[in-house]
Amino acid sequence: MKYALLPLSVVSALCTLAAAESAPAFTPTSVDGIFVEQFESDAAFDRWSPSRATKQDQTGEVFSYVGEWGIEEPAVYPGIAGDKGLVLKTKAAHHAISAPLDTPYDPKGKGSLVLSYEVKLQKGLDCGGAYIKLLSESPEGIHAEEFSDKTPYTAMFGPDRCGSTSKTHLIIRHKNPISGEIEEKHLVAPPPPQITKTTALYTLIIRPDQTYEIRINDSKVKSGSLLEDFNPPFNPPTEIDDPEDVKPADWVETPKISDPNAVKPAEWDEDAPAMIPDPDAEKPADWLDDEPAVVPDPDAEKPEEWSDEDDGDWIAPMVPNPACEAASGCGEWTRPEIPNPDFKGKWFAPLIDNPDYKGPWSPRKIPNPNYYHDDSPADLSPIAGLGFELWSMTDSILFDNIFLSSSEADLERFLDETYRVKAPLEAAAEAADKPAESEHKHSGAARDADEPDVKSDPVAWVKFKAQQFLDEALVDPKKAFVDRPLTGGVFGVVFATLIGMVGVILSLILPAPPVQKAAKQAATKAQAAAEQVKAQAAPVVEQVKEAAAPVAEAGKKKVEEVAEGVRTRAGKAKAAAQEKQ
Repeated sequence: MKYALLPLSVVSALCTLAAAESAPAFTPTSVDGIFVEQFESDAAFDRWSPSRATKQDQTGEVFSYVGEWGIEEPAVYPGIAGDKGLVLKTKAAHHAISAPLDTPYDPKGKGSLVLSYEVKLQKGLDCGGAYIKLLSESPEGIHAEEFSDKTPYTAMFGPDRCGSTSKTHLIIRHKNPISGEIEEKHLVAPPPPQITKTTALYTLIIRPDQTYEIRINDSKVKSGSLLEDFNPPFNPPTEIDDPEDVKPADWVETPKISDPNAVKPAEWDEDAPAMIPDPDAEKPADWLDDEPAVVPDPDAEKPEEWSDEDDGDWIAPMVPNPACEAASGCGEWTRPEIPNPDFKGKWFAPLIDNPDYKGPWSPRKIPNPNYYHDDSPADLSPIAGLGFELWSMTDSILFDNIFLSSSEADLERFLDETYRVKAPLEAAAEAADKPAESEHKHSGAARDADEPDVKSDPVAWVKFKAQQFLDEALVDPKKAFVDRPLTGGVFGVVFATLIGMVGVILSLILPAPPVQKAAKQAATKAQAAAEQVKAQAAPVVEQVKEAAAPVAEAGKKKVEEVAEGVRTRAGKAKAAAQEKQ
């Protein structure tokens, strides 16, 4: 019974320790294939070579593949003891690394093509790719130091995520037998990737019956026909639109026209207003016609530093007329408006079927001069190596257990020795790492890792949310506002408040030109309207101030510093002007 009194977190920790002690040690696989890589040690770098090439983006800017690679054990949810992988080490950098096959492999007539590899997103995947490329054979061979986005590849497969894009790529490069050009065929509606910190297994099988199958974590997520599910299709259409065909000048595509015989009714008044004064309305008996809605504040006093000569005549701020508080209203009374029952708006003739309508025009079809038919797109071009050519905003992406084969049976044996051993171990470690249900003090969506508690430390919580928003906004501003609308809204309110405070301070400190009588009247009306809006907005402002108070405090201090600097400069300018006089 005494063990039942232990906190669940301690029990979880003990379970994790026991699991770690009993975890199997890494043993190299006994399964052979066209290419098998388990990254057993740094000696794998004898096989894998980082690129030293450069890459030019769409704007013409040139980048180098400076991202570093390492061979390490996972730091997050390790499964098999001593099991290492290839780790993408550098954040926000271009990475490229490749390994050649012992001999080039031609998939034609060899049965299925099976590709499987593991991806472990130890820090998640904010924006970047984790896909693998099967590099094409060429007369020049593979030059690892020149491996780049321009290097020809046979197929590209794996996860990619950034902004609204989140998919598991499958791209096959296919040679046009007529033109000889290489065309990229993209899988239509690719499946979403698995974004977790435990190992995700990605498997692609292309079979000689022209079908494909994609598995994620040992489960089929998409399958179909190579001849039907790719865009552009492997086989072009037999007919195309005639580029020489032109739509006849008298071809009418408008199905409806205004009735030429229709006449506007005599009683239709296009000038009748949409709203009219309510004829049944009566002025309230207590309405004060002779009282203004706002009056000068009787308690206001002209500031001591106010100069009528420099600043113009001082006008007391306007306040709501106290005499109007108990009445229905003050000033000139006007009837409220109601919808006009006689309003009809602009008259238009009704639409009728167009007697000349011929329907949508389309050019005639002609035989496709570039047509060809490939019965076996599964016969991919020869493969000379494998490589990762990636850019990612997230580091610590680990790749392991790359398996290329022509045997689905060998794949099953390989997975029995690798993924199917580590997956349950990692799942247990992840489950033990999660807080127990009884230890949750707050319901709702789980907080991000390391997020401070809003009740115990509100200032730290606000700082955490602000930093989190800024980090996401640097990558994708639109997505940051969509994913975190409250934080983005508070930032906007605080920014607008600071700008407004600076404007008010400047208007109070800097000298103003003399006020003319017309300007005084306009200022009086504007001030009255501002007072009314201020009164209506007060509850909303209070709510925003409470939410933004911790962040705004720092901004307020900065504004005070700016204001003090403005006062000093204004004083010096005024003194200099007096000396000149």
